[in-house]
Amino acid sequence: MEQQWSYVIQPKTKWYDFKLKELWKYRDLVWLFVKRDFTTRYKQTILGPAWFIVQPLLIAAMQAFVFHDIAHIDMPAEGVSHFLFYMISNVPWLYFSNCLTATSGTFVDNVNLYGKVYFPRLALPISTVITSMINFFVQLLLVGFFSIIFLWRGSNARVTWVAALTPLFLLEMALLGLGFGIIISSLTTKYRDLRVVVTFGVSLWMYATPVIYAASFLWNKPFLYRLIMLNPLSPIVELMRYGWIGVGSQPWLWWGISWLTTFVVLFIGVTMFNRVEKTFMDTV
Repeated sequence: MEQQWSYVIQPKTKWYDFKLKELWKYRDLVWLFVKRDFTTRYKQTILGPAWFIVQPLLIAAMQAFVFHDIAHIDMPAEGVSHFLFYMISNVPWLYFSNCLTATSGTFVDNVNLYGKVYFPRLALPISTVITSMINFFVQLLLVGFFSIIFLWRGSNARVTWVAALTPLFLLEMALLGLGFGIIISSLTTKYRDLRVVVTFGVSLWMYATPVIYAASFLWNKPFLYRLIMLNPLSPIVELMRYGWIGVGSQPWLWWGISWLTTFVVLFIGVTMFNRVEKTFMDTV
């Protein structure tokens, strides 16, 4: 009598065989990975989840002190506190950088798990991206809290309609971080030193993104402005800043180009990921 199987695991035969339906079936596993990542990240720490609050506050305070009080770099803050300016600028940047660095070690960090049981390999990097969203929302709440305080003290900070697009900004950053992260993860199966390059590269990338300065600061240098705005993260930071504190520009055209770049990077990343996962156990 022939046995009837409810599910059959088959090898992927094409680079672009994404099997999104299979990934959806394992959504409970993705949620378990999210809870695992959150628990292990703060289980043996002094402050625990309080780092969600401490980290952005310290970064924003240090940037305001160094770049405004010491370097006297006058940003077009338009009557908004420089502390608030740097705080909202860091919200998208910290989320993207966390996604990129965390997903870039997917294969190497989880080789033992991959070798023991079958599940869609993309489940792990996707869970990492979702876990980082907790930081994102906590930091947004902090921005709202301090906006109220500075508004009470006479600040010109205001929330505009662009803030309603925040879910789209978050989605694009998640896809972009996932795409770049799994590209690097696919390459690190053979070239381990790329993880060192990633740490260094992310630090440099921040200066190519209008986090500590506004893009309008470069309007008198058209070539440099276009070069900076080709960075897919730059329009997101500008729009986030305009949406939540009413400062900055609205580079809609550059945001459209940013979405195109995101889709290209994600497609390349998933394609490389699917290709490498067939043989990475032999090389890691």
